[in-house]
Amino acid sequence: MGNLRESSPYAARDAAGFVESMKQLKKLSGLTYRELEEQAARNGEVLARSTLADVLRRTGLPRPEVLAAFVRACGDGERVDAWLEARERIAAAGPQPVPAEPADSLPPEEPAPRRRDRRRLSVIASALALPLLAVGAWGLLPDGLGTDAERTPTDGWVTIRPAGETDLCLTDGRDRAGAYGSAVAVHLPCAQAPVPRTYLEPAGEGRYRVQWHHPEMGKGCLTVMDGGPVKGMIEPRDDCTGATLFRVESAPDGSGFRFRTERHGQCVGTVGRDAAEGVEAVQEPCADTRDQYFVVRED
Repeated sequence: MGNLRESSPYAARDAAGFVESMKQLKKLSGLTYRELEEQAARNGEVLARSTLADVLRRTGLPRPEVLAAFVRACGDGERVDAWLEARERIAAAGPQPVPAEPADSLPPEEPAPRRRDRRRLSVIASALALPLLAVGAWGLLPDGLGTDAERTPTDGWVTIRPAGETDLCLTDGRDRAGAYGSAVAVHLPCAQAPVPRTYLEPAGEGRYRVQWHHPEMGKGCLTVMDGGPVKGMIEPRDDCTGATLFRVESAPDGSGFRFRTERHGQCVGTVGRDAAEGVEAVQEPCADTRDQYFVVRED
């Protein structure tokens, strides 16, 4: 383990710099996301590794309780107050404007890069990519390959999008009520969900597992939750052997596919049947409703 005091919370001048200081503290601790989660539990605190991975890949300030649990788990407990004070200083200052570059100094535009494995592994959640929850119904639409009815999902990298809302992708996020500390499958704008990446894994007899690959969190498989505060929602879990298996059913009009969970015989749909930004995917009784059909595109 390195010298933790080499990472100073006071060096940061803005939220992005503060997150960089947190990354440095994690690096010096020598601990993985899983080990930090386990150490926090031994300290009597909750620090979900998926939550921490989200904090460290973004540029916003973490919640105070997450920061405190993280610092103690890293072994820098004597400076928790210093980290919290530095956070409050930056929060009080508010967002800093970013100066615009002169037009003649802007670099030429480049093609958008393909999504990279999100740790996502780290999480699984991209790869466990942008989206994916145990989705209920999908239509596979690789460009130029005929009608949906002529296709069936194949193994490989894909994006999963609710029918009629193809600017949204099924990816990892948080339940809107804040009742659960880990990632669940939600609908977010595809442009904001580069990770995790999603992989469809054939499991035989028309069944599939849905994998999320995250550059920091690693691989996770979507699993319907049987209990707890978000019962029926879908989360990525490290143990793919116990992950939910989905049977593929073609839409009656050939517009896509519906995914039926093998164990419960229900389908993946959307909370409130409204596939809007931030809305969670959920297991529900199968019905001929739009929210249970998805478009699956090769990634």
